Amino acid sequence: MFRENQEHLQTSLFNSSHLMDDRIRAKLMKTWAAPFYEHVFSQIDEQPFACLYCADNGRPNFPVNILLSLELIKHLKNYTDEELIDQYHFNYQVSYAVGQRCLGELHLGLRTLYDFRERVYRYALEHPGEEDLIFEHFSILTAHFIQILQLDTKEQRTDSTMIMPNIKWAGRLSLAYDVLTQAAKICPENLLSPEIKAMLEPKYKKELLYRTKSSETKTKLETLLTYCQELLKATTSDPSLYGRAEIQLLKRFLTEQSDFDKTNGQRVPKDNRDISPDALQSAYDPGATYREKGGKKHKGYVANLIETCGEDNPVQLVTDYHLAPNITSDVELFKERLPVLTEGMPVEDVYADGGYYSEETLQLARNNNINLHFTNMTGRKVDSDKLSLADFHIDEENYRVTACPAGHAPFRSGRAKRSGSIMAHFDLAKCRACPDRNRCPVRFQKKSAVLRVTNKALLAARTRKQLEDRERRHEAVSKRAAIEGTNSALKRGYGAAKLAVRTRAKSQTVFGLKVMGHNFSQFVRGLMIRAKQEVQPTTVPLPGGSVCFCS
Repeated sequence: MFRENQEHLQTSLFNSSHLMDDRIRAKLMKTWAAPFYEHVFSQIDEQPFACLYCADNGRPNFPVNILLSLELIKHLKNYTDEELIDQYHFNYQVSYAVGQRCLGELHLGLRTLYDFRERVYRYALEHPGEEDLIFEHFSILTAHFIQILQLDTKEQRTDSTMIMPNIKWAGRLSLAYDVLTQAAKICPENLLSPEIKAMLEPKYKKELLYRTKSSETKTKLETLLTYCQELLKATTSDPSLYGRAEIQLLKRFLTEQSDFDKTNGQRVPKDNRDISPDALQSAYDPGATYREKGGKKHKGYVANLIETCGEDNPVQLVTDYHLAPNITSDVELFKERLPVLTEGMPVEDVYADGGYYSEETLQLARNNNINLHFTNMTGRKVDSDKLSLADFHIDEENYRVTACPAGHAPFRSGRAKRSGSIMAHFDLAKCRACPDRNRCPVRFQKKSAVLRVTNKALLAARTRKQLEDRERRHEAVSKRAAIEGTNSALKRGYGAAKLAVRTRAKSQTVFGLKVMGHNFSQFVRGLMIRAKQEVQPTTVPLPGGSVCFCS
């Protein structure tokens, strides 16, 4: 049964901090525990978590604000679950941070932690179209941090990075074995052939995976595919069994990794290059995908981050994060997250690398009154000797070209009915006499020189024109570059490079907690910077030219 925790609002008679020496209490207030209690624990709204518990039956829940705070502290301090429990029971800083003023007030067992995580994961799976509970509180805390530090959110930057869940780098032989054994273990013994039963023996795996020569891999893979086909066929007569996730995963594996040979009625392995990047990569994480980026191979997910980058901000905070299969392009990530970002805070400029460039992202940014700045562009290079469409004077609202770079106006201009592009007809004699005729994108026809302008080509030309401005490009590069350090901090400092969980829902939740931990660290640093600025000594001129320093 759900019950909110408001015990921390009532001062305890046996408050340990009141019994401390003043110097020790002052030192405690300067640690991370005091700002954590005030700006994290006290800001948690427990009511959204009521849906995880029964409304009117059962034992009252362990306080949600304590559980969520401990999950955050776990990733903030890189504790194991066992260490986290010990820290909660015996470390007064942790106890203070979660609203308890006496050690040992509440007993917490590992099972309680695991149950809370399971409820959060299950809710995320059952409500895929909604933002998860962790992201909701990430947004609440980030907005609070921004308000306290008075951060400017008008300028932000974005970047993506590869995240690997807790899956192994395995070849097709190992994947086939995992998928087959996972399906075989849920089947009744009468459906298993003697060969499949033998395959479940521990020694079989050792022989198959560690003592198979490279020349034998294809033959053994064909054997496993045959077993997979046999087991799938045996389960079709039982709808309740055939509908199980393990059997459907077996079916997916066969479809993605093999072809059916009608001549002998057997499954044959597909060539590696014929396997799609979104094919199954792990028997234990069906959502993980494969991608090569920057000359490196990745399995798992891609995380997109958006972060403030105002020059006057003492620190920068991540304002949005999102996980998706790693075959998702930066363009798709940006299209999905920008509307979410602009709902919560004012944003005017966003800095991104060339991977985010597309007509759709530029149009989306324009629709949200955002200036999108790129450090580069994707696509083929354009001949620098040619005149750019950005050099033409174009009235987009009225779909007209008003003049060419030489100052000549077309005698007719408008919008083409079929293609929707802007058409302009210039005087043929003037264009032939123009010294830039060989550089101009117009096409000479019998009666006129015609210029066709598509929205996509015009946006690309104007973006290239901006990139040619060295000062603007240098500004975009310098403002975007620091988000690479944020990615590195999350991966190296918080263990986000390879998560300890599998599946997208769990990975999204754990990654979100790590981002919240990073933001809290930045927030504390911001408080320290502000405190130093407030006690900065000021100078007062004295007679005779001397100076007095006053704090």
